[in-house]
Amino acid sequence: MTMETIPVAVHAPDPITYEGVVGGLRRRPELTLVAEADAVVAVVVAEAVDDQVKGVLRRFSRSIGARPVLIVSDLKEAHLLEIVECGVVAVLWRREAGPDGIARAIVAVAGGDGSLPPDLQGRLLKQVARIQRRMDAQGLTATGLAEREREVLCLIADGLDTSEIAGKLAYSERTVKNVLHGLMTRFQLRNRAHAVAYALREGYI
Repeated sequence: MTMETIPVAVHAPDPITYEGVVGGLRRRPELTLVAEADAVVAVVVAEAVDDQVKGVLRRFSRSIGARPVLIVSDLKEAHLLEIVECGVVAVLWRREAGPDGIARAIVAVAGGDGSLPPDLQGRLLKQVARIQRRMDAQGLTATGLAEREREVLCLIADGLDTSEIAGKLAYSERTVKNVLHGLMTRFQLRNRAHAVAYALREGYI
């Protein structure tokens, strides 16, 4: 029985870096180097994160459906959440990224896991904690919805109309309508059915 290999694409800022990374991965029996369009995991090498790098990461994660592993020399704290939003699930410092470490990260990512250097884990958790404190102060949940917005969506999904929702939550009908209008405006939703479908798809309810 032949072992199933992981299709990997490499994107690097220059030919020398590209050949260096590819040369180290080509010898790994668990990996197969492929064109970008065929990748399951994409290794993206960069000096730092800028708009161009973020565009590459989004292209891999959203257009191609590959899981990006970012190898970077410098990463500012302001870019941490941005790269997560771009689909990055593993980060390696360029100075520490030998063939074995890159291969381990690829295998972990292909298996559904992530990988961050310990110092980045701490910085990311601090950022998330700061965001959570700001959201708490604004009465928002981790989904970005206020608690009463989530409650209204849940009751709409249960088939209740405006007056029934108002009675259930002890709100006025005007308040329920305002909550729903705010949601539909913020997320560009067309109607109640669209709002419920969106909330279900995004895991909000």
